[in-house]
Amino acid sequence: MKVFAGFILGILVAIAVVWYLHPQDRERAAADAQHAENTTKDKLDQLGLTPDNIRDELAKTGKVIRRKSEAAGHAIADATADARITTAIKAKLVADPDLSALAISVSTTDGCVTLAGSATSLDNVSRAMTLAYNTDGVTQVISTLVVKPA
Repeated sequence: MKVFAGFILGILVAIAVVWYLHPQDRERAAADAQHAENTTKDKLDQLGLTPDNIRDELAKTGKVIRRKSEAAGHAIADATADARITTAIKAKLVADPDLSALAISVSTTDGCVTLAGSATSLDNVSRAMTLAYNTDGVTQVISTLVVKPA
C-alpha cells in the first residue's frame, strides 16, 4: 500500500513539475481564461448561460446542459482525446482566479464534458461552463454544479 501511495505521489509531483516548467502552457491557459472572461453578454445570452437561466434549469432538472451544433463536426472519440479535453479544462480552471479547480470535478466521455461540484455564484457556474464549452473537442457540456457562497 505504501508503494502505491508513493507511486501516486510521484506522479502528482511529476505533473506539477511539468506544469511549472512549461510557462507557455500556463500563459495559454491564462489567456483562455481571460478570453472566457471577455465573452460578451450577448454570447452568454446566446448560450443561455445567464444566472437566471442557470437558476431555472437547476431548479427544474438539477443540471444545465449545452450542446454544440452538429455542423461543428465531431472529434475522434478516444481516451486520449477525452484526457486532453479534461486536462485543458482543468488548466483553465486553475488559471481562473474566480473558480476553484479543487471544487469543480471535470470528466469527459466522447467529447461530452460533465462539471460537478460547487461554485461560489451562478456567474461562476456560467464562467466554468463557458470555459469548458470553448475547449477544442468538446461537443456537449453538462453541469451539475451547485452554488455554495464562499
